[in-house]
Amino acid sequence: MKHKISPSLLSADFLHLQQEIELINDSEADWLHLDIMDGVFVPNISFGFPILEAIRPVLKKPMDVHLMVADPGKFISKVAEAGAHVMTVHYEASTHLHRTIAAIKGAGMMAGVALNPHTPISMLEDIIHDVDIVLLMSVNPGFGGQHFIEHSVEKTARLKDMITCKGLHTLIELDGGVNMETAGRLITAGADILVTGSFVFKSPIPQQTIKHLKAL
Repeated sequence: MKHKISPSLLSADFLHLQQEIELINDSEADWLHLDIMDGVFVPNISFGFPILEAIRPVLKKPMDVHLMVADPGKFISKVAEAGAHVMTVHYEASTHLHRTIAAIKGAGMMAGVALNPHTPISMLEDIIHDVDIVLLMSVNPGFGGQHFIEHSVEKTARLKDMITCKGLHTLIELDGGVNMETAGRLITAGADILVTGSFVFKSPIPQQTIKHLKAL
């Protein structure tokens, strides 16, 4: 499978949100990544469901929704109603992860589990068979524009080995510090989906930047 690019709306110009959405529509991006933060699980507040509902009529790409919130399971129906294609919750925030994953799938979405940089992939041993996507945070969650954490490349390779050894088709998504240099190494290590924020939205020609990322 050719790797996917999922630009993160967190880095967009919210004063001109419709233009930013149309920019993504007219690009080679595969998904649009939407980070919902609550100021509890992570030390920041981003945006909520009114933004998802507002962009839904305009957006032509699938919504890749990443909940950086405490108790994410209670928002499954809201995410599904907003039209999300993917819903990802954090391992660290989910007390009953298996139940949450089953409920996400039951609501008709792909189910993802995110790991913070300090969380080892061994914690996925008893859930990896049930998830569609594992999202590895390659920065500490909560803010855009952070520096890439180098051990994320080796962590990606180890996760790919785990998936291959179990005969699974789980996708690996990386979020944080993705640029042309880190993207190439992550793809080589086994990444299937790359989330990129400021590198795309702050570039002079975002569509061209996305095209270059897709061509890696």
